[in-house]
Amino acid sequence: MNQAGNSRILIDAAAERLDAQSVRICWESGCDTEVAVYAGKSPDHMDLREPVALSDHGCVEVGGLDPLARYYFALEAGGDRLMTAERRVCMEGTVNFRDLGGYETADGRRVRWGRVFRSDGLARLSDRDLEQFRQMGIRRVYDLRTRSEVAGAPDRLPGDGSAVHIHLPVNHGRFDFAEAMQRLKKGDTSWLTPDFMVNGYIRNLEDFSACWAEIFRTLAEPQKGPILFHCTGGKDRTGTCAALILLALGVPVETVIDDHQLSNIYIANLLPRLYRMMEREGVDPNAIFPYLTAPRECIVAVVDYITEYYGTVQGYLIKKAGLSPDELSCLEQNLLVYK
Repeated sequence: MNQAGNSRILIDAAAERLDAQSVRICWESGCDTEVAVYAGKSPDHMDLREPVALSDHGCVEVGGLDPLARYYFALEAGGDRLMTAERRVCMEGTVNFRDLGGYETADGRRVRWGRVFRSDGLARLSDRDLEQFRQMGIRRVYDLRTRSEVAGAPDRLPGDGSAVHIHLPVNHGRFDFAEAMQRLKKGDTSWLTPDFMVNGYIRNLEDFSACWAEIFRTLAEPQKGPILFHCTGGKDRTGTCAALILLALGVPVETVIDDHQLSNIYIANLLPRLYRMMEREGVDPNAIFPYLTAPRECIVAVVDYITEYYGTVQGYLIKKAGLSPDELSCLEQNLLVYK
């Protein structure tokens, strides 16, 4: 809806990639009406003079898109407007790069598209990826990996200096990723238990609150975005950060959990290759399955822990991370819209 209190015609929408130059847009509406679909490369500067499609069937396919660009779509019907885009940012060198935009909050607002991105490692970005990355206007990249991870696979970013790399190392559960991989290759999997994974998520909250605070303070200042944060797989450390952001914005818990679980969908195609690699090293892939996925119980444990010890995510961010109520208010003003 356009502002608080207006009834909505457009309830929800989603975009799905069909091929390099086409996307399917589907929507849910409260009545049978024609919907105009507009496309643009920026969610904030879109030409609304000429729609790329008109339909009253709840779904359209939009073709002829620039394969090097990320697109956003505005849907309009009866004075109501709703933005949507692909959740996953399709790049050749990543599998879990995605936009946190579009999620609806408890009070009916939406997280703005194109402002906050999360990803797995960026070391394999192709030249084509770098051009899309540059067009997306990302200004700051927060790298949550350890020093050894960064040394082994440094981020590849646009060479024009448009994106600043900021290293905020988070040791998931107080262990080093590179060292852990060496232990796994030697067949040492005894330490990799469900409790280890859950405790790692909790330790991320307690030991690295200053890292989350730095990202939040950047998000509260519109001139410093858009931003991206990532680790190696884009699921545990990155998942913790994403959950804190969405919860702070008022996105319902179940939606936050669902977002966390998307990692399991996007990394699925990588698992057979990882399994084969582990088998060559003499490691039973089944023994390390939790390490290669985003366990639901881990993000549920984060929510439960925050509720038990801090009351709300705002309580955690103020009491533990040191953010102020004004900074959290600025976060909402910068990242939420009524449409």
